[in-house]
Amino acid sequence: MIGKIQIKTIKKIICLLILVGIFFIVPVSPSYALDLGLPSVPETMDAEGLRQLDIADQLSITYNDGSGQLAGTLRILITLTLISLAPFLLITMTSFVRIVIVLHFTRAALNTQSAPPNQVLMTLALFLTFFIMQPVISEVNELAIVPFEAGLINQNEALENAMGPIREFMYRHTMRKDVNLFITISGVEWDGTMAAIPNAVLIPSFIISELRTAFMIGFVIYIPFIVIDMVIASTLMAMGMMMLPPTVISMPFKILLFVMADGWHLIVGSLVKTFY
Repeated sequence: MIGKIQIKTIKKIICLLILVGIFFIVPVSPSYALDLGLPSVPETMDAEGLRQLDIADQLSITYNDGSGQLAGTLRILITLTLISLAPFLLITMTSFVRIVIVLHFTRAALNTQSAPPNQVLMTLALFLTFFIMQPVISEVNELAIVPFEAGLINQNEALENAMGPIREFMYRHTMRKDVNLFITISGVEWDGTMAAIPNAVLIPSFIISELRTAFMIGFVIYIPFIVIDMVIASTLMAMGMMMLPPTVISMPFKILLFVMADGWHLIVGSLVKTFY
């Protein structure tokens, strides 16, 4: 038994010696890169050499002949970034907030649940926003986009000229007390003029004013429909039909009143006129 164990041990030692001999005998051949026409990189290369080979981990922005105009690639990058921010700018700096809130109040007052659906309300609000903002968009195009494309002004001047009409629109529909609120919080000195209001103060002030105006319009829209609900509820109670929900009976009368009064024409027309 002991002899068998010694034979196995000897065999393991012999195998181990053979493996070690293979590692020492086989030469280590150098690895070569594929010849793809690329320049060879020495083992010792400084940062200047890597920059010359254009393989250094760096980002460079080149101006056109030192004229101060951004290169076309960088302009495309900036344009794509602005496009990604376009929905936020559309919501915060246009008439979209007031329109969409009033339309949702109208649907809630009618108690029609999802008619018209959200897609229809959003599409209507979007096109009404374009209709209302059309003069502002035309002015921005004339003052900023056209001169910038013609090379008459630089990027900073184009941005400043574009913000001018937008700021005038927001300031015209912003309540003074909302501006005073953010002026007081930020600690900025304000002389009462529009030019002295920074964008960081004007934009939230405009949003709060739009929310207040939209809720006031929504309250006015609710009044006739609340009267219908009260009349229907009183009638059902007088008839002893207390188990029947008044909203089930009042909804057809609301729709009838809304259609007979041409409600969409009145609401949309009055809503658009609030911006003029």
